Amino acid sequence: MNEPWIVTEAMAGVRIDQWLFQQELVPSRAHGQHWIKAGHVTVNGAPCKANHKLRLGEHILVQPPEPAPTELVPENIPLDIVYQDQDVVVINKPAGLVVHPAEGHGSGTLVHGLLYHITDLSGINGELRPGIVHRIDKDTSGLLVVAKNDEAHIALTEQVKAHEVQREYLALAHGIVQAETGRIEAPIGRDPKDRQRMAVVAGGKPSVTHFRVRQRFGAEPFTLLHCTLETGRTHQIRVHLAYIGHPVAGDPKYGPRKIAFGLPGQALHAWCLRFTHPRDGREMRFEAPLPPLFAQTLEQLQAKKEASLGT
Repeated sequence: MNEPWIVTEAMAGVRIDQWLFQQELVPSRAHGQHWIKAGHVTVNGAPCKANHKLRLGEHILVQPPEPAPTELVPENIPLDIVYQDQDVVVINKPAGLVVHPAEGHGSGTLVHGLLYHITDLSGINGELRPGIVHRIDKDTSGLLVVAKNDEAHIALTEQVKAHEVQREYLALAHGIVQAETGRIEAPIGRDPKDRQRMAVVAGGKPSVTHFRVRQRFGAEPFTLLHCTLETGRTHQIRVHLAYIGHPVAGDPKYGPRKIAFGLPGQALHAWCLRFTHPRDGREMRFEAPLPPLFAQTLEQLQAKKEASLGT
């Protein structure tokens, strides 16, 4: 964020505190207003006010304050460690576990558990996110890779930026998806009507999700999809599937408020992870089985489908 942003036509006319929030540079508009008041945001090299409306061609410089020192206390949280060596750890995260500390989640996160079970983690992401290369949502289950030293972290981060880390998901979606395969290309940004949600919005970040049908359940209108990410935006699969009219089951944020099948979270599982080992260049591939309730839900749907067909 040390390079200045240049205001484009899409940005022009937006209040600067709102723009900071839309770009996910701050967790709230109030947080952005605090930064602006403290002088961490300038326009054309000069201080500005929170209600300043951006003009085409202006240069915005954002210099975040140094993070306040924070001491994380290791917690004995059970972790499903799929693989570990001197450079990387692969974790199968359960639904309901937050990846790293954030507002409202000061304890009980994956990071707290990592600090208990693993003594060496990279420090590039700072004290709150040691070793975290990428994340998955709290109520999404599945695989993610953690770096144990800075060299591994840099190499893995470069792979993520180059779209060389392959993440494959299984999603149970509402409705019968007719197309066998599909590509959803739609920009994602903060929902202007609800700051807690993401949405397909003009001027959002370019986002691409690929899907193919694994199974359709005719007795009840649900489809099991195999999704792969070309980009990695916040809530990307959830937002994109809702955008095409097939929200993820168990996801009241983007789908029906009534939770399907009593699921504890969205029926979205990062089942396959592939990356190149940062030390020796080996191709690494891992799979994680579906969580029990997700698997049981599929079995129930299949049984109903077979019963309706008289098989």
